[in-house]
Amino acid sequence: MEKGLAANTLTSYRRDLRRYLQHLAEAGIHDLASITEETVSGFLMRLREGDQGHPPLSSTSAARTVVAVRGFHRFAVADGLTDLDPASGVKPPAPAKRLPKALPLSDVEAILDAAGAPGTTLALRDRALLEVLYGTGARISEAVGLDVDDLDQTDGTVLLRGKGGKERLVPIGSYAREAVAAYLVRGRPELASTGRSGPALFLNAQGGRLSRQSAWTVLVKAADRAGVTRDVSPHTLRHSFATHLLDGGADVRVVQELLGHASVTTTQVYTLVTVDNLREIFATAHPRARE
Repeated sequence: MEKGLAANTLTSYRRDLRRYLQHLAEAGIHDLASITEETVSGFLMRLREGDQGHPPLSSTSAARTVVAVRGFHRFAVADGLTDLDPASGVKPPAPAKRLPKALPLSDVEAILDAAGAPGTTLALRDRALLEVLYGTGARISEAVGLDVDDLDQTDGTVLLRGKGGKERLVPIGSYAREAVAAYLVRGRPELASTGRSGPALFLNAQGGRLSRQSAWTVLVKAADRAGVTRDVSPHTLRHSFATHLLDGGADVRVVQELLGHASVTTTQVYTLVTVDNLREIFATAHPRARE
């Protein structure tokens, strides 16, 4: 509550801390004063190597868990529950640097065209949802969290609520606006009649707000119908949004604002993708690029 973290982040931290408490209990530790830096380091090693009932965690997941544990001990010191912070010297493992997996534009267009069974109410919703995801670079939680009033058709903008409760206005293109308009006129009223819809923009078949899991399923099914064989997730559309903008000449700072990244460093990883594209084009097109 104090940090304004998203509900999904809180759920992850809660799960991480329960696992930490289980580790302490198995070590016979039942009070903060008995925890040492070696205790916390041993927990990190256990995360990376795995144990009975728990497979090894990736460096990214292990890092998040250690961040939760470090936050717990900082809180304990700040609240006067203990004088020492045994986790302060334990650094989270550095995650492997992975390039975002962007789809070619042709694959994105095929997925958008394959959204939903043609002529159905859900098809209108699914097309609008996927157009918004790719057209704005929204996170899946931001898209399903949209209310009808968050979209300004006249101004051509959409209000997205990101991590930490931060809001940002993002322009929305004509394709997404047209898809949403068709859904609002011919699709949403029918879905809303089946239940208490409230202000939610994207509704499920029962008239409630569409969940993240259901939105994920919409995308996976559309990709399957489109014949796209590579792994696809809602974040894939977000990666594609950023990469295609940079390929088109957009400034990295502009892309940072559109994605809602707190630091431009996070956004700059997408430039590595475009450099790879440039290198490939150079290698095949320049007469002196090959030996």
